[in-house]
Amino acid sequence: MQGPSRLNLFQRMMLRWRALHPYNPVHVLRVPAALDRRRLQDCIATRMLAAGLAGPAPPALESVPAQPTAAQALHAAIEQAFNRPFAADDGPWRFFVVEDGDAFHLALAYDHYVAGGDAVAELLSDIALAYLGATGAPPQTRAAHAPTYRRLLLRHPGWVLRALFALPGVVARGRLACRVPREHMADANNGFAWLSLPPAQTRALLQATRAWGVTLNDLLLAALLLLLAPQAAARLRHPRRRELAVASIINMRRDLGPPAATWPAPCLAALRVQHAVPEGIGLQQLARQLHAQTATMKRRHLYLQSLVGLSVSALAWRWLPPAKRQGWFAKHYPLWAGVTTLNLNPVWSGRDGAAAGLDYLRAVPTGPLCPLVLAATTAHDTLHLGIAYRRSAFAPAEAQALLDGLRRWLGQAAQGADR
Repeated sequence: MQGPSRLNLFQRMMLRWRALHPYNPVHVLRVPAALDRRRLQDCIATRMLAAGLAGPAPPALESVPAQPTAAQALHAAIEQAFNRPFAADDGPWRFFVVEDGDAFHLALAYDHYVAGGDAVAELLSDIALAYLGATGAPPQTRAAHAPTYRRLLLRHPGWVLRALFALPGVVARGRLACRVPREHMADANNGFAWLSLPPAQTRALLQATRAWGVTLNDLLLAALLLLLAPQAAARLRHPRRRELAVASIINMRRDLGPPAATWPAPCLAALRVQHAVPEGIGLQQLARQLHAQTATMKRRHLYLQSLVGLSVSALAWRWLPPAKRQGWFAKHYPLWAGVTTLNLNPVWSGRDGAAAGLDYLRAVPTGPLCPLVLAATTAHDTLHLGIAYRRSAFAPAEAQALLDGLRRWLGQAAQGADR
């Protein structure tokens, strides 16, 4: 694995977060075939080697009994993987499998600093398609090489300068954002819950976003703000901090140029929006107002400001006592939730039709940045929504209530309703 000098800003941050608590995303791919462990292990070893990610020995494949049901076993295994550190001699990859009738769930938990979610989705899909005997061009081989963000400065100096000049305004706006209660960040253990929108509803929802002139990401950010606003009602009594802030993760591989397509390392930045979320505002109105913010930030590449924030946090981190690191971001960079989206359809296109039966779920942990992360994954015509939450911020029943609320808001949007 690459040494610390080769890591980019996001990777270095992930290592700092990992020192506080494991920072392990989990990807789950449902394979529509009976499980043959030996053949699956061979596919894992072969495809990991082809991607330049294999170590001295192929990663182990753990079996999780489907008890009491496959879905419940998978849920428990995801939560365990969130909170289970990698031993020094484990390597950064941990595969496990859950049988589900005449199919099985192939899951991969990984130490996030080694790979971005897009690279992991390609790897896991390639393993599954090889298992199914698919033909067609596999994804590009990914060399174990980490890009630093100096390349971005050399390629796009104007973008970086524009983001720097706009930074004072972002800092001033941040002083209007409501802080997450300190006790919400006290326990780093993560729980998980998920829901899936069926194909007809997913198609209607995407049609609604086009009709409203927003993106799916804008819609999810708006729905989260509406759901979290009642929990932050105390902000309305604050003389200044009355807005709520949420963020989404931006993939910067294209910004870094064609060579970045072969890098497994996460190439990320964050886009942060905030809003007062007044009582009575509708989902469509809020989504459109958030879109005005996100479209401007994307067009002007202002998400690069997050890289400056990472640099500042790195300087501050070394001077913070361990007890204060868990709540540092909540105090100085208040965020109530994050959103990450991934569309698997381009990854699966052109693979001999074998991908037609695949399905995909992602679970992305919170880290010390915010108490809630929503991972939205489009697989064929189904939208899967996985919520990771800090147990000190939400009880399991509260997280499920958030998911139920998300289902209602998105269901109304799919029907063309604003309320």
